[in-house]
Amino acid sequence: MSENNQFSISLELVEDYLFKIDFGEFGDVLTDEPPPLGSGEGPNPSRLVAAAVGNCLCASLLFALRKHKDSPGQVRATVQGELERQDGRWRIGKLEVVMQVENPDALPHLPQALASFEDFCVVTQSIRSGIPVHVKVQDTQGNALN
Repeated sequence: MSENNQFSISLELVEDYLFKIDFGEFGDVLTDEPPPLGSGEGPNPSRLVAAAVGNCLCASLLFALRKHKDSPGQVRATVQGELERQDGRWRIGKLEVVMQVENPDALPHLPQALASFEDFCVVTQSIRSGIPVHVKVQDTQGNALN
């Protein structure tokens, strides 16, 4: 992780519910809501959350194995999300993550890694414990609207 513990992204409405997310030096990603609300031209935010959890868990498992000098080879994950109504609003009710590790018998430190890798996952642990989100709405001149 870099010395700077802050990050920033920018989002801009393209049309309807299609947004361009600017990741700076990493380029842009288009997101959209599925029909009938949007046109489904990109992943929606719920899928981005699932991707972030799956990616972070894979990276954390790799980190845990590699710190013991194990060479895990291919690591894959499938994340199944389920939306549910909570207090009348749609929310991500749960995420089921299934990970696959190539050649587990060749990984002598796999039990130790499996016991600790989730603790290294910034995204999963942040979501599990709750993330404070502070929201400010402004006009284009920077004046507060809420």
